[in-house]
Amino acid sequence: MSESNISTDPSTTVADLRKMVLNFVQERDWQQFHCPKNLSMAMAIETSELMEHFQWIDAEESRNPTAEKLVDIGEELADVLCYAMAIANELNIDIASTMAAKMVRNREKYPANEYRGRYGKDDPNPANE
Repeated sequence: MSESNISTDPSTTVADLRKMVLNFVQERDWQQFHCPKNLSMAMAIETSELMEHFQWIDAEESRNPTAEKLVDIGEELADVLCYAMAIANELNIDIASTMAAKMVRNREKYPANEYRGRYGKDDPNPANE
């Protein structure tokens, strides 16, 4: 799968994205550097670069970036996702089934009827009380 075959989210599978990242890595012989430790550290660095775009602005401003800023945010998000795919490739983690199982656990841990409108147990202004 090459970048030219990738179009939009509705028509691109997780497998397509994983293959795109795998091909990129293999073309450069970077497998030797892509241990989970290095990949997770690189992902954390990219995540911090993504966070920089939202530092010191309020929630509303973060929801309405300029067109130029949105491009920059998208590139940082892509970096984070590329490293996530690389970790999944390295450890042979099935992303779809892992996410589905995690959402089951999240639904059990955070029942909608208890957490609707709340950010967590320590929310000082729970909506449902």
